[in-house]
Amino acid sequence: MTTTTLPFRATVDEACAWLAKQVPSPWTLARLLEHGLTPYVWLDYDPACPELFGDANGGYAAPIFFEDDIARLAAGSEDVLITMTKDAHKLFARLPEPGFRRRLDELRFQKKDLERLAARLRHDREAAASPASPEGTARESQYGIAKPEVLEAFERIVRLDLDRALDEAIGIFGDDGARVKASARKSKRNAVWNPVTLALGLHDVYRAPLGPLKRAFQTHDFLQAWQGDWEQSLRLLGK
Repeated sequence: MTTTTLPFRATVDEACAWLAKQVPSPWTLARLLEHGLTPYVWLDYDPACPELFGDANGGYAAPIFFEDDIARLAAGSEDVLITMTKDAHKLFARLPEPGFRRRLDELRFQKKDLERLAARLRHDREAAASPASPEGTARESQYGIAKPEVLEAFERIVRLDLDRALDEAIGIFGDDGARVKASARKSKRNAVWNPVTLALGLHDVYRAPLGPLKRAFQTHDFLQAWQGDWEQSLRLLGK
């Protein structure tokens, strides 16, 4: 399937049209957000907020990931309201109240995120169409690994406070990312994460190198059941 018609940063319409060809079904902004895709808007340099831009005096593409901002978009808002984002150096930044407003047509989705989602959805369809797997095989919708296992496998690979990130459960660490939905409903101690989705997110978002990630799946016993899904995901992504 060709991806040459997908821009580096696609509009909502472009993203929906491309996904509809890759995974035939209707796509909307709400559905893109439901699948955990991160929208971006371009912020032109604002001298009132120099700390937000740093050396990016021409502006930069700011991600929208804060739960309230995403929920507002998914509910069908007429514009974009950003109250929290990352600065030009990819550090978390809370914007001056009441936040920044932008038009809906300024939203963009990254090509690599769309390609990764399409590959994951195709993988899920192929898995659903396959005969039942042997007992012990991981199923993304039901199982995951707990926080201590996540830290043991991945903490040394990424340059961030992974312990805190899991507790905050924002972006790839939350229910719209790698955390198995509703697993933390009663207590954070019950939360589990899909290690394949998490590892791919750590690579794409936080630039975790693939070599150590691959070794993690090969060396940790609790990741053995996920080894096949991990390798198939890499093949589908061409990595």
